[in-house]
Amino acid sequence: MTVSLWLSLLGASALISFTPGAGAINTMTNSLNAGFRRSIWGIFGQQAALVAHVAIVAAGVGLLVSGSPVAFTAIRFAGAAYLVFLGVRLFLAKPSPAAPEHEAVGGLARNEAGWSESGWSMFRRGLWVNLLNPKAIVFFLAFTPQFVHPEEPLLPQYAVLIATVVAVDILVMWFFFAAAAKSVRRFTRGTRGQLVLNRTFGTLFILVAALLAFVH
Repeated sequence: MTVSLWLSLLGASALISFTPGAGAINTMTNSLNAGFRRSIWGIFGQQAALVAHVAIVAAGVGLLVSGSPVAFTAIRFAGAAYLVFLGVRLFLAKPSPAAPEHEAVGGLARNEAGWSESGWSMFRRGLWVNLLNPKAIVFFLAFTPQFVHPEEPLLPQYAVLIATVVAVDILVMWFFFAAAAKSVRRFTRGTRGQLVLNRTFGTLFILVAALLAFVH
């Protein structure tokens, strides 16, 4: 891959990452609930899904998914249903009065015992949020051929593409979306602030689910 082509890939990856979506909402929710540093676990899960999407496209399965209305619709509605589940769960979550600063707050970052959500749990949620999005597969079907030339060795090209897309998305998710949420976290430590936070992000999850399900 030439330097000019890689710079084009870098710019396209940044534009994609800065586009708000379920991944950005998930990242901001994790940052507000579990803290800026621990939100990285959800971001790692989202990156695993991006790698899976590129692998699916590289294997040619993406063509089958995008060409099969039944498969595409099934995955689309499964993804929308999962986002609705997250949204309703967060919207109905009860605030945690006087939660200590070092503890997580909000419905998605506390379990029944009152301890903060595990990194593995945030990783899994981030994985499913991005993985259950068939439009991402279709996007990578259109995106990947611009930067991968079949007449050249494929493995190095896919390695550069994946490394660039993942690195840019981690930086944008953590240092833009998670950091932006961190700056207002002090306003969400009280009961009222937590309630507003839960209902705001719960509603956003449901709206994104509606877009995923009904906007073609």
